[in-house]
Amino acid sequence: MSRAWPALGLIDEIVAGRYRAPETGRPLSTAIRRLVVAPSLEGGERALLAEVGLRGRLALVADENTMPVLGERVARALGKVEVILLERPRAEEETAVRLARRTCDLDGLVAVGSGTLNDLCKYASFLNGRECAVFATAPSMDGYVTSTVSLGRRGFKRSLPAHCPVGVFFDLEVLAAAPVRMIRAGFGDILCRSTAQLDWLLSHHLLDSVYAETPYALMREEERRLYELADALPRGDPEAIRLLTRLLVLSGLGVLVTHTSHCGSMGEHAISHFIDMLADPHPGTLHGEQVGLATWSMSRLQAMMLAEETPPRLAPIAIEEAVLRARYGRFAAGCLEVMAKKPFDGAATARLARRLEARWSELRERLSAVMLSPAELERLMRRAGMALSAAGLGIDPALYRLAVGHAHEIRDRYGFLDLAAQAGRLAAFAAGEG
Repeated sequence: MSRAWPALGLIDEIVAGRYRAPETGRPLSTAIRRLVVAPSLEGGERALLAEVGLRGRLALVADENTMPVLGERVARALGKVEVILLERPRAEEETAVRLARRTCDLDGLVAVGSGTLNDLCKYASFLNGRECAVFATAPSMDGYVTSTVSLGRRGFKRSLPAHCPVGVFFDLEVLAAAPVRMIRAGFGDILCRSTAQLDWLLSHHLLDSVYAETPYALMREEERRLYELADALPRGDPEAIRLLTRLLVLSGLGVLVTHTSHCGSMGEHAISHFIDMLADPHPGTLHGEQVGLATWSMSRLQAMMLAEETPPRLAPIAIEEAVLRARYGRFAAGCLEVMAKKPFDGAATARLARRLEARWSELRERLSAVMLSPAELERLMRRAGMALSAAGLGIDPALYRLAVGHAHEIRDRYGFLDLAAQAGRLAAFAAGEG
């Protein structure tokens, strides 16, 4: 007899294909067959994998941290399984390709971990035409349920098509015992909802980029409830961890509306990616820790720009190849490609300026209505014990200032970093960060 797992309401509706997005009138579609969030999964691991159709010769993929936390238990439950222990794995495409080669003769992968292990298994199984499942070990990011991965290619972070796991399983006892910094990282991935939404709305109004409200509607009610428990997150409070986990899932499922990650990944993520690209050596900070700090910067930049009653005056930005090559070295080709796609030339800048002139009042009102104010963001971050400075995270302040001032050069998504750069406001703002 199969074990009864807690009902998940809206999440179950989405996974079952019964939730219809207002924008399209069609059900959100996902390849996930089973998603479970429960106080404990102990004793049910084998049945869960069987339920989603993962049988035969399986590989359990973990690292030196996640194996003792949950991997050994899952391996015992499965019995005959090939255990692949990756030593300090990095989220690199090359690593995923090696994993795909190593597992090409197997029937599926079972990831035991969080961001890096999840993405490596999603991409490796995608390359092999196999399926995967994940047992989460930390509520540290919102990518468990997405069909894309964020992997480095020769050090340049890219969002690559993959597929989502067919089974996604969260043991809340395990998640509550995760290192506090990983819990705070997950909270950072939730707090950035505000800055990402403002960037995406700006792009929508100025460039007619696709936009959807559904990703935010999915999160709205539980987002408020989690904020009330921000100070309980570092203690591993069961209800706070449950809400954080649900919001991370809902944030990831929001991508299903437009099949882009813009709803939760804009300027703040670009700043984080810049740090990952150019920090040498890397300070060892987590993605969500960096995103949390970058959200703090983006929130104040957005508030500064929106405080003006008149629209910013824009100027074209020249793409100076020599400057970009000096700044980015081996990454310069990717940055030049990104910059060529941005509306920075004279004609495109003039079109943006006309739209800003016509829509600035409406835009300020619309964006301010969904914005999490810098004061409220600071309050929440302090309650959760999050860093409000680069030095507080162990990041070189000079590198962080460079990231804020130039992250718009490494990603082809338009937002307030780009607007501030065209308005001649970004350099001065970045100089005060860190």
